Amino acid sequence: MTESLDAARPELAEGETEFRSVDAQIAMTLDAAVRPQPVRVAISEAQGLLCAEEVVAEHALPGFDQAAVDGYAVRSVDVRTAGQEPVQLPVVGEIAAGSRQPRRLQPGQAVRVDTGAPLPTLADAVVPLAYTDGHQARVTVHRSVPSAGYVRRTGEDVQIGDVAVRRGDTIGSAQVGLLAAVGRAKVLVYPRPRVSIVSVGDELVDIDRTPSVGQVYDVNSYALAAAARDAGAEVSRVGIVPSEPKRLREIVEGRLLMSEIVVVAGGAGGATGEEVHAALSDLGRIDMTRVAMHPGSVQGFGRLGPDSVPTFLIPGNPMSALVVFEVLVRPLIRAARGTRNPHRRIVGARLLSPITSTEGRRGFLRGQLLRDEANGEYLVQPLGQSGAHLLASLAEANCLINVPEELTDVPAGEQVQVTFLAQRA
Repeated sequence: MTESLDAARPELAEGETEFRSVDAQIAMTLDAAVRPQPVRVAISEAQGLLCAEEVVAEHALPGFDQAAVDGYAVRSVDVRTAGQEPVQLPVVGEIAAGSRQPRRLQPGQAVRVDTGAPLPTLADAVVPLAYTDGHQARVTVHRSVPSAGYVRRTGEDVQIGDVAVRRGDTIGSAQVGLLAAVGRAKVLVYPRPRVSIVSVGDELVDIDRTPSVGQVYDVNSYALAAAARDAGAEVSRVGIVPSEPKRLREIVEGRLLMSEIVVVAGGAGGATGEEVHAALSDLGRIDMTRVAMHPGSVQGFGRLGPDSVPTFLIPGNPMSALVVFEVLVRPLIRAARGTRNPHRRIVGARLLSPITSTEGRRGFLRGQLLRDEANGEYLVQPLGQSGAHLLASLAEANCLINVPEELTDVPAGEQVQVTFLAQRA
């Protein structure tokens, strides 16, 4: 762990300039990553999860020599001269895909076969229909084929004892298909980490109600739940929780028993943040600090409950909350899933418009990443201004522009580092 949580740090007073670096905060939170215990699930339920075992094939793939095309099973030696002059062979039968009836081919004969059909004994090649006249009783072959031509050999794809899917591989559609092909009905996987999203604020109302004067819709519980699902978590959106200490503590304590990560939006900064910190301190030590980033500087993090569940207290402002989630919570979810690199891809891009950032803090500014078709160069157009309240521009963004702590003004044309966000379909 980069910095100890042995003593909770209170929020710094206005005017103080002590900050924890972004990298130190990320390292501290990632140190708390706990991967859920593996579970065995049906392969139909495994998509998107990480494999927790080495899946060794107990069956070869293909399991028998089979035709790769519709055509005629032959001995290649019987058609070796078909390139110089046509060769005629009697057709002594037909084998359909799925046939379990054994058949033996004699020298100088052919058997009509469908794609996927087992080859008759002694056949070592298949002549495609396009190389023949297609007759059913006596076929004329116009081109030769080599031994093993147009044949899928036993174990050509996977042999018995091969590792079909490796531990740590993400199970996608191809892996599901391979598991089915080697006869695996279930597979051991790391389940998605369970994340609970709590929203605190006396000014909040749910979206099915009409806000009164001074009230606003609860954006955070919906937006953060969506962000957590995008990161690969199993999400429980708790919704709005009262800031009354006893009730808040009871709800969060309950979520700690059924979550690998808890996020409390509205739990950092201002009077509400102080109330939340005080209410949850009985559940474990919470490190309240200012992180050298904007938006979302004021944050809290601790390991609460008997299982030391990583718990985030993040700003109530939706824009700040989403940026803090992106920078700190998302990597923890990815690490808990077992992802080898929990961070998003970062690329260099040329700035199309000037930007300003806050001195002494790393800026995470909204941008639209483009590609110059002429030379392949990445370009980035800043969106909106630096205000933390501009949620609409985040919805248009496909990247965050990373501005180093020492820079306050970056002119157009400069190279900057940008973090890819999820791409729209």
